[in-house]
Amino acid sequence: MRARKNARQVHGILLLDKPLEVSSNGILQRVRWLYQAAKAGHTGALDPMASGLLPLCFGEATKFSQFLLDTDKTYQVTAKFGVRTTTSDAEGEVISEKPVSFSDAELEQAMQALRGDILQVPTMFSALKYQGQPLYKYARQGIEVPREARPISIFRFELLSRQHDSADFIVHCSKGTYIRTLIDDLGEALGCGAHVAKLHRTQVGPFSAEQMVTPAQLETLNNEANWPALDALLLPMDAGLVGLTSLTLDAAQQKHIMHGQSCKVALPDTASVKLYSATAQLLGIGEVIAGELVSRRLVNLELLD
Repeated sequence: MRARKNARQVHGILLLDKPLEVSSNGILQRVRWLYQAAKAGHTGALDPMASGLLPLCFGEATKFSQFLLDTDKTYQVTAKFGVRTTTSDAEGEVISEKPVSFSDAELEQAMQALRGDILQVPTMFSALKYQGQPLYKYARQGIEVPREARPISIFRFELLSRQHDSADFIVHCSKGTYIRTLIDDLGEALGCGAHVAKLHRTQVGPFSAEQMVTPAQLETLNNEANWPALDALLLPMDAGLVGLTSLTLDAAQQKHIMHGQSCKVALPDTASVKLYSATAQLLGIGEVIAGELVSRRLVNLELLD
């Protein structure tokens, strides 16, 4: 769904409550159309069977989406035990079915082994690439390719409730974690197999579920007269840049940086620093190397007028 020819310059971050059974890109394009925004992107896809917090970046905010891609996330997940599937979720074909007979103590022991800093082999049904092709394309052809285990961190893996063959968990994890793989690994450790029956994301970096906006809320504002109300739902472009040092540039420094030149600053070396004008306008992200500030990602100020 394309924006109209006279698309608007919209800048900021929308915290969308993604519904089930729609792709992240599909809902992104719908919301972009509602805003009539010239440019938009998401910050890490949720599977169609997953719901919850999906930050969408508009306009110049897309330049800083990587900071949300790289941050930690929290999920509420329901696992179904006794059934293992090809995709490690309810959409896949059943690989095996086994009786469920583990105790609560055995479940806790298996969960403990998956907490902290661990290595995880990515699922074949992922967008990671092998020889230029996403893994899921190989998987759909029945081809399995080698994948290296990657370091991830499981900060919290907590059991909320358990029935005989299913359980609800909270998982707080680092970037790059596949919840489907985590649950599949849990099922294998318990000897019965498992898959994700339900997945809902509640936190992305500094953002939480309480801040989410539903597509239905946006649909009610779907006309030109309501654009100010739609825009009021957007967070500032720098809302996701938490934990970074802020630096206000004087006029001379700003001129140098915005023209791609470096300038002297009294800061220790740092890979990322938020840059602001004297009027508190976000200018972009820079890096300090041996007392020299260089730009990394800059806002196009002309688009903000």
